[in-house]
Amino acid sequence: MSHFRSFTLRFLAAVALLASGAAFAHPKLVVTTPADHADVSAPGTIEMSFSEALMTQLSGANLMMTEMPGMTMEPVKIEVKTVPSSDAKSLVMTPARPLSSGTYRVDWHVVSSDTHAAKGSFSFHVK
Repeated sequence: MSHFRSFTLRFLAAVALLASGAAFAHPKLVVTTPADHADVSAPGTIEMSFSEALMTQLSGANLMMTEMPGMTMEPVKIEVKTVPSSDAKSLVMTPARPLSSGTYRVDWHVVSSDTHAAKGSFSFHVK
């Protein structure tokens, strides 16, 4: 019985190790420019870098204005062009027009090259 018990414990440990490795396989947002919750001058571009290479045809982002000085409002989608970086680990958004003062939210969704999906958001304030 102790041999069976020892085998079972080793098997369960191996399964737990494999499962924990799979949990790290999802792309993670590593850094953004502007940083989350930053107060900045109007950026010419908004950049998001991820932990893994992305399937760029299935990845993207939307830029929403969520607040103007002195007033809260329903989010308004801002026109942007989004392109992948040369290493395919980053997305770069370029607003069609300079951003005016207010609070903005970026809603992103990505699929890594190993087909794991992730999504999230971050915000920043333009002075």
